[in-house]
Amino acid sequence: MPAFFEAELWNLANPELWVGVGLVIFLLILMMAGAFRMAAASLDSKADKIRADLDEAARIRAEAEALLADIQRQSAEAEAQSKAVMEAAVDQARRVAEDARAKLEEELALRTRLAERRIEAAEAEAAAQVRTAAIDLAARATEHVLAQRLASAKSDPLIDSAIAQLAGKLQ
Repeated sequence: MPAFFEAELWNLANPELWVGVGLVIFLLILMMAGAFRMAAASLDSKADKIRADLDEAARIRAEAEALLADIQRQSAEAEAQSKAVMEAAVDQARRVAEDARAKLEEELALRTRLAERRIEAAEAEAAAQVRTAAIDLAARATEHVLAQRLASAKSDPLIDSAIAQLAGKLQ
């Protein structure tokens, strides 16, 4: 390729010269037709559109960050509320368990007292039955002994003397 200031480049038979001239003419035609202004306007409009898209993206990002912060706040509130509900449920369960334990102890104490009363009543009834049986046995034994004595002796001197004294005391 010949240099710009050498005579060989400016020779009319040199094809490189004609390519350069054609290029300059083409660029002049483009400049006169306003292609560079249109290209610049197109690039400016694309830059404006890109700028608007970037602004919109920044606005959407700011909204998303605000929404994320709101969601995180709501999540923290929900977590705190669920923690409070759990603590309340645990407290209530503990109270219910304590109430149930107290009621169970009262019920057991009541049943124990009732059982003790029944046992005492059964003991008293058994003692009364034993006394009654003992009295009945003693009466039968006495009757038997007296029947044997009366059968063996028609009259008992002690009884006869007691009857005689009784007759004197009654008058």
